[in-house]
Amino acid sequence: MILEGGGQRGIFTSGVLDYLMEKKVQVPYVLGVSAGACNAVDYVSNQILRTKECMLDAQLDNELYGIRTMVETKHFMNMDLIFDEFPNHLYPFDYEAYVKSPTRCLLVTTNCLNGKAEYLEEYRSREKMMQICRASSSLPFGAPMVKIDGVPMLDGGIADSIPVRKAIADGFDHNIVILTRHKGYYKEERTDATIRIAKLYYHRYPMLVKALSQRAHVYNRTLDLLDRLEQKGMVFVIRPTAPCVSRTERDLEKLEDFYWHGYEEAKRLYPQLHAWLEQREECVSRKRLLR
Repeated sequence: MILEGGGQRGIFTSGVLDYLMEKKVQVPYVLGVSAGACNAVDYVSNQILRTKECMLDAQLDNELYGIRTMVETKHFMNMDLIFDEFPNHLYPFDYEAYVKSPTRCLLVTTNCLNGKAEYLEEYRSREKMMQICRASSSLPFGAPMVKIDGVPMLDGGIADSIPVRKAIADGFDHNIVILTRHKGYYKEERTDATIRIAKLYYHRYPMLVKALSQRAHVYNRTLDLLDRLEQKGMVFVIRPTAPCVSRTERDLEKLEDFYWHGYEEAKRLYPQLHAWLEQREECVSRKRLLR
């Protein structure tokens, strides 16, 4: 299963996953990117509603991002709150359940030195796992780089927003893909002005700047690949059909509605998904018999 990011749009994914967890849908392999990484770890630990609580309910008492956060932390997002206070105190993360789960979980980051995607997994250290999740969610310009084993990392969506190629390379040729944009969406190419700002801001990381400048092209190529795979029945895509919220949406009512939109979309599509999964199981069983 592949989980796209998208900031606050990730609340759609949490609605989808909460329904799938209620139906006890368990897959052997999950790839999460940015907000999708946060959703991924809660899916693997089987914590229904936790992502919603962290993304939506927490905003009743905390500012997760914004001007006040910039004044207090010098960054747009309060990463210490999200990846320390929340999992360790306010909204406890069940790391023991995460480690015991049979589901393999990879979190996608972008290596700032070479501009390439890193696909990281961690089951020995709770702190390191949360650091990887934090790195995967650290938006360029909005959050500081996170060092993993001495390497500076940022948001995985810079290098690989929808890592379907990685899943296929790892032997998973049929994948559930949860997107946070509607069908037909394509990312606009970055303007020259934006690239100039990136070159100034990240002048020590030229390969990161290159990855940022190529992000839209890579993303749009992946969408085209998904369309071809969907036509072949190799992916089952769940995406919003209602208007999407913005990456930094603050309206809690809109976020609540988008969460329930994800939940209802999963419920609506579940009979098709169940049939698709059963067909996949039959194919695997036939292959085993042929061996």
